[in-house]
Amino acid sequence: MAKRKAEEPPKGAPAWQSTFADLMNLLLCFFVLLFSMSSIDAQKFQEIAASFSNTFSIFSAGGTSFDDGLLISNGVSQLNNLDMYISNTGAAAEQTAKTNDLQKDEADSAEELKEALEEEQLKESEELAEKVSEALNENGLDKDIDISFTSQYVQLTLKGSVLFDSGSAELRSEAMPMIQKIAVILERYASSTIEIEGHTDNIPIHTSRFESNDILSSYRALAMFEYLVENTSLDPAKIKHSGRGEYIPVADNSTPEGRAKNRRIEIKIYNSLSAE
Repeated sequence: MAKRKAEEPPKGAPAWQSTFADLMNLLLCFFVLLFSMSSIDAQKFQEIAASFSNTFSIFSAGGTSFDDGLLISNGVSQLNNLDMYISNTGAAAEQTAKTNDLQKDEADSAEELKEALEEEQLKESEELAEKVSEALNENGLDKDIDISFTSQYVQLTLKGSVLFDSGSAELRSEAMPMIQKIAVILERYASSTIEIEGHTDNIPIHTSRFESNDILSSYRALAMFEYLVENTSLDPAKIKHSGRGEYIPVADNSTPEGRAKNRRIEIKIYNSLSAE
């Protein structure tokens, strides 16, 4: 009896192997992608993972496709879409980094400009302080008036006991010669803003006219303001006055000497570069 010839197997790989191979390639690409992202911090990875999950459904259980109408068997085309998404994400991150760098440079430049302006303001205040100090020396007032300056203004500090009697807001007649000399000096800076502040110690006051140190200090500043308006050519619109009460002491209120220093009038002459 003749032997039956064995049937040859069909050529090529079975259909299921192609599908399986595509799936393995996709999984390999996916894990390579995860490995390449390993240097990204946890927060950014979670954001990208959430974006993948919402866009491609590759992290959701039971997901069958990366895009509408395209099955996993078409994974090669889906990989191109994924690569494009990653490229766009990288470009966006790069643009964000450039924007952050630009903002940082702008902030640094603004800070440098601010420092340069403050330095110029301080220089102008120092020059102004030298001129005012010379004028005080010429008029013999250097021992009665303290002078200081900031980047905004030059400050003259007058003792309250010299200007006013205790509990009073009327300028003493004995202080008028000194006040007149100060007024002449201030007229040299008529273009500048001038501010007058009244200050007291922390000893409570309560009289028929002054219910508190706040009111007393305000009336003392007002008295100096009215004198300047009535006896100089200074523009009242450029003179400010206020009472600061006991709240900005310059010395210890627990001693008589400290309280005497806190009872004072401050006159501030603002420089041309100040914000005033």
